[in-house]
Amino acid sequence: MAVAATIQNYLDSHGIEYELIEHPRTDNPKQSARIAHVPPEQMARPVLLGDDINYLLAVVPASHRLDLDRLNQVMARSLELVDGEELEFTFSDCEKDAIPPVGEAYGVDTVLDVALSHQEAIYFEAGDHKHLVRMRGDDFRRLMEHVPRVQVSHHL
Repeated sequence: MAVAATIQNYLDSHGIEYELIEHPRTDNPKQSARIAHVPPEQMARPVLLGDDINYLLAVVPASHRLDLDRLNQVMARSLELVDGEELEFTFSDCEKDAIPPVGEAYGVDTVLDVALSHQEAIYFEAGDHKHLVRMRGDDFRRLMEHVPRVQVSHHL
């Protein structure tokens, strides 16, 4: 599959230059970072959450753990992890657990952890478990310019 069509179209429509990095199949972003020799603090790991209002995609570095209590406090919500079926429906052109961190491309509100705000490069899963997208940090920040930036994680 390489890059999910939704992400490819979204990146292209925003004029974002990116590189595709192929790697052996992995189960999660942290493994992908390790096997592709990517600094885990530059690997954007999305976590899909939901409540009675709607979905929210929290994007944190693979080197961090989402602090759900803090996120709920900051956002004044009661978010919980979303199960696999809802993930597959919302991100229908992506393999299970290989969703990209660009929620806006899928109509999902997104929040970006501040720990990703100053990275030189950003990597993320392209929609499958064998490819990463690499882009300049400035391009990622431009892509996420309308997304709130809050501290919602802590280092593992």
